[in-house]
Amino acid sequence: MIAYIQGNLSEKTPSYIIVDCGGVGYLIKISLYTYNQIQNKTQVKIHTFLQIKEDAHTLYGFAELKEKSIFELLISVSGVGANTALMMLSAMSPAEIGEAIRLQKTNLLKAIKGIGAKTAERIILELRDKIPADIGGVEVKEAVISSSAEDTLRKEAMAALVNMGFNKALVETKINALVKEHGSSISLSELIRLTMKN
Repeated sequence: MIAYIQGNLSEKTPSYIIVDCGGVGYLIKISLYTYNQIQNKTQVKIHTFLQIKEDAHTLYGFAELKEKSIFELLISVSGVGANTALMMLSAMSPAEIGEAIRLQKTNLLKAIKGIGAKTAERIILELRDKIPADIGGVEVKEAVISSSAEDTLRKEAMAALVNMGFNKALVETKINALVKEHGSSISLSELIRLTMKN
């Protein structure tokens, strides 16, 4: 098992990063939460989870151990795969997911793409007593995008959402509407979250 990878951040998108460690580039899938944590870094230490399947070996990465622990709890639930867990951590912070599970807020979990009523109920039933008490109080740091980078903002949001499985034409309309409404005051992660909620 690879516990973490430390090295130069050679590529960064809202859905994956490439970390150069000793001349080897590791492609690591990440959530929006982790993307925000590493926003201004060139050197990173990413805690990892390696998923091995017949057709692929996939690394999932987390800026914090708290997020990794929530991820591992989520994928322990029947019907919740690694990509679904990553989607949840892109829609909500680890603290918000922990609170939703502890307080049995099924509607909050159901609002996430790929989570139906039965899956939300199963997550709450299986995890409500397993959520660590110290998971709360984690703040997401938003990076404000300047108006001159609105096109880049649109493209990055589009790429991230399409990688997550959203319909390109559908999200393009929503992204354009949100950028028009908020202009340069919206961050990339907030744009992606609002698009996912709508």
